[in-house]
Amino acid sequence: MHIKRSMAIAGMALMATAAAATEQESTTIDIAGHTVPVLKGGLYDRYRSNPPLSVIQQEAPDVDLGWFKTLKKEKVDVGFETWSPNFYYKDSRITAIFTADIDRLRELVPAAVREQVQPLQVWPGRGVVALTAYAYHYCDNDSYNEISLSVVTNRPGSSSFGPFSLLGQARAKDFWGYVLKLPVNTELARVRGVVGYGLPKWLTAIRLREDERTIAFELIDPDSGKADLVLEGSKLPGLSNEAELVTNSFVNVGRDGALNYGYAVSRQLSHASSGDAQAVHLTLGEGSLAAYIKSLKLGKMLRYEYVPEFQSALYAPRPLDGLPPGR
Repeated sequence: MHIKRSMAIAGMALMATAAAATEQESTTIDIAGHTVPVLKGGLYDRYRSNPPLSVIQQEAPDVDLGWFKTLKKEKVDVGFETWSPNFYYKDSRITAIFTADIDRLRELVPAAVREQVQPLQVWPGRGVVALTAYAYHYCDNDSYNEISLSVVTNRPGSSSFGPFSLLGQARAKDFWGYVLKLPVNTELARVRGVVGYGLPKWLTAIRLREDERTIAFELIDPDSGKADLVLEGSKLPGLSNEAELVTNSFVNVGRDGALNYGYAVSRQLSHASSGDAQAVHLTLGEGSLAAYIKSLKLGKMLRYEYVPEFQSALYAPRPLDGLPPGR
């Protein structure tokens, strides 16, 4: 893993890409009082998070919809009317898991949340964060890119045993965390995430590029217009094509001030991982997100995950006091 402390990469090409994306014809809709541009005739414009699977099959005949047929959507009110879970039919991601300064992580998690979950301490003075870059190629919200920075925590109601809790979550493929940052590159994703899920989303350009050997996500600082973060990972060999389910859950403060939890279940169709620090490169610029990440004092890269193909179901937040045992 390499973290570069400065970058001279201009963002002109990235901004041009973002501008090209906006050239698609759009229309505006209202979400909880926000005027939101969406792709005209896109899935969200037509179906508001509840497209018939028959439509998906017609528009994306290469997508296996078998798993989604086993899931049931329900209408919910999350500050606006929508359907849960939200389906992500064709996606890819890379994840880098680092150690970080435990005191800083504790500062960043709100006190109310810390009463229920704590950052895992894997050894003295060091906690764990997960940095994940997503490309949602085809989903109920059309398509968008996203970068997530999360603190890994214990499960609510369970004791924190540091590295043993981390290993237990890895074995169970059931992870818990607190989301610190979640930039996205469409206003639809931003508004839905902020209003409906209470997540720390903001809008900025995020570009995906790849070649035969690597896949990279480049995030533009909205103030300077320059690249502020580049997460580049190797396309690992020996991909497993055995489908596996992974659950990622988060705790946060809801609109009413009470604690909520939300979760996504991912069906990983093609995946590989590595502990080799050379498999992933993180480059930080001089913008606000880079400064925030630098304050975490990232250390050892514990695990890199390359998941070129997965599907996901994201469930609407629910009151934390209703969390069922074992979930």
